[in-house]
Amino acid sequence: MQKTVKGKVYDTEKMTIVKNKTQGTYGDPAGYEEILFMADDGAYFLYTNGGEASPYNKEKLTSMCKAKAEAYKNS
Repeated sequence: MQKTVKGKVYDTEKMTIVKNKTQGTYGDPAGYEEILFMADDGAYFLYTNGGEASPYNKEKLTSMCKAKAEAYKNS
């Protein structure tokens, strides 16, 4: 997945996975996935996706500040 932030394109295929959380199993309408990525320049992004009954019923890539990313890593 790609996202443009301040004119720079970030691609999850080229980022490092920092943390991966899943809830439920594949095909579970309430199941979801959260993946924290770090780009080469130190920017953090949270990828979310899930079933239709989950909090993340749409695929999304959200930028995170370093402080929030650190808190998420330790949660």
